[in-house]
Amino acid sequence: MSLQTLRDRLPDHAKDIKLNLGSLASETVLSERQKAGAFIASALGARNPEVAGAIEAEFAPQLDPKELAAARAAAAVMAMNNVYYRFLHLVRNEEYAKLPARLRMNAIATHGISRADFELWCLAVSAINGCGKCLESHEKAVREGGITAGQVQAAVRIAAAVNAAAAVLDVEAVGMPAVALAA
Repeated sequence: MSLQTLRDRLPDHAKDIKLNLGSLASETVLSERQKAGAFIASALGARNPEVAGAIEAEFAPQLDPKELAAARAAAAVMAMNNVYYRFLHLVRNEEYAKLPARLRMNAIATHGISRADFELWCLAVSAINGCGKCLESHEKAVREGGITAGQVQAAVRIAAAVNAAAAVLDVEAVGMPAVALAA
């Protein structure tokens, strides 16, 4: 399945999502590698197999195997870290913050690509998962790595549109709830 096929699968009430996916695929603020990785990491982070399959089919050819593995690793490690660090952030109990995480996070150091690009993909997934602590950390890292505010915004816009497509298709998969009409 291609990105166009995915867009065609979205119902009319999600027209804005269709249009945004198309325009974001042509985004020029990010490099092709950054854009492809942001799409793939976001699609995996959005947890919809149809969306993930279509996005990978469209964008994986733009990445070398190491970059594709890094995009997948960003989604995987953020699935774990966003839960843990969101807990720390929301509970705001310093006792937990002082304890070691004791979660393996080797992918953050051993991804084998540009640190700024990997952090950008982690940021996109963290936006989907709503982890404030991770968003702050990754945004700081990408800005220190030379990523501009416009590039950060583009990656988060990709995450938003991809996540919206996944949400719409999730609802479509189970059928739209019947609306009772008042007599």
